[in-house]
Amino acid sequence: MTIHRTLLIGGDEVPAASGRTVDDTSPYTGEVYATVAAAGPEDVAAAVAAADRAFPAWAAVGPFARRRILLDAADLLEQRADAAVELMASEVGGTQRWARFNVFLAANVLREAAASVTAPLGDVLSAEEPGALGLAVREPVGVVAAFAPWNAPLILGTRAFAAPVAAGNTVVLKPSEEAPLASGLFLADVLRDAGLPPGVLNVVTNAPEDAAAVGEALIRDPRVRVVNFTGSTGVGRVVGGLAASCLKPAVLELGGKNAIIVLDDADLSHAVDAAVFGVFMNSGQICMSGDRVLVHSSLAAEFTARFVERVAALPHGDPREPETVIGPLVNAAAASRVAALVADARAKGASVLVGGGEPEGAVHPATVLTGVTPAMEVYAGEAFGPVCAVEVFSSDEEAVALANATEHGLTCGILTENGTRGLVLARRVRTGIVHVNDQSVGDEPQAPFGGVGASGYGRFGGRWGVEAFTTTRWITLATQHAHYPF
Repeated sequence: MTIHRTLLIGGDEVPAASGRTVDDTSPYTGEVYATVAAAGPEDVAAAVAAADRAFPAWAAVGPFARRRILLDAADLLEQRADAAVELMASEVGGTQRWARFNVFLAANVLREAAASVTAPLGDVLSAEEPGALGLAVREPVGVVAAFAPWNAPLILGTRAFAAPVAAGNTVVLKPSEEAPLASGLFLADVLRDAGLPPGVLNVVTNAPEDAAAVGEALIRDPRVRVVNFTGSTGVGRVVGGLAASCLKPAVLELGGKNAIIVLDDADLSHAVDAAVFGVFMNSGQICMSGDRVLVHSSLAAEFTARFVERVAALPHGDPREPETVIGPLVNAAAASRVAALVADARAKGASVLVGGGEPEGAVHPATVLTGVTPAMEVYAGEAFGPVCAVEVFSSDEEAVALANATEHGLTCGILTENGTRGLVLARRVRTGIVHVNDQSVGDEPQAPFGGVGASGYGRFGGRWGVEAFTTTRWITLATQHAHYPF
């Protein structure tokens, strides 16, 4: 049975002004799973107007009431885990393991946002005038434009609005065209049922061909104060440029070209397990996925043999099957793109140790390459699929140089049994996140999450997320009358 959904504006479910809809297709079956409204700029304006109207009342809601709504929403999301698993399998090909992790972490993102509601928001300042009191007070900014991607739809859809809403802002959320339900409308249903007032969270879905126009209309609307975008580096450059042209701050969490470094003192079994997970979780469709596995020369032969053996055994296919690890990519075009990267690398001299070949629909086999050089497209570009390159290094200096040989700087994993050595290297790797004695994929809602360079700027999580969506005001109180020179 096909699902039919409209826009959510001001608490009302309304069709696009044009009456247009767009199909939401399952990547594994190729069948239409849902239809959603295809919004245009006029619908964006209506959604921003609703958010703007709702802002004063929501900002005035007491912190404990706001916290209660977010905590209730977290509980509701967990209660709807089975529905979320089915939704992610049908809409984006998410495996059961990945979908349930999405539920778990998205619920905790809501709980962390709830905790931030009653955290201290400001500072008491020293004042030059006798008897004066200075305050630096953080206050909500107003309407936040939020863009959510498809690859971790529950986690990143929730992250798009949780901290802004907790801080007292209202949000217009534009979910990915590939996951309009999982990264948008499904989550909005949860928040509405938890008691979030109408207009605080509005959802505008659109057709792929309208994405640029809808996104630009949302960013340029003068009532929007902050832009929150998670997605590819290419689109992030456009979003950041538009926001800057409107003198609006933006939080951008973009792509990565992440390294997993296996030092010569690493526990080999743990290193293999960690690398398999860090590369192939969600078929490599995570911004933190390990595109590059850098292995010390003393371990390279044994590590590579064991790694390839594990990768070859990963179950591929239907995301609804509990044992599936490598499910479909988001669509057949994504699988063809990954296959083209592998073919280009092979044609230019790389070796394919496992995988490669043509995908079956949207399912691309887990693939390991060696001998990747700068002449190959996969060398610098984010693979965003089930493929990685194994490279060998001979010293810590060389490992750091290889890890830093990218314009991206999101995350890195350093596998070593020597924590001090790992920490020394972690300080030298140019990424926003480093995990010592672990792989590159890791996210906790209380920690500062974000990258440097082409991986974006700004931070999510904990107090850093609150700071991104509030503005600081200086307020003074004079307890005695001042003396003026005239």
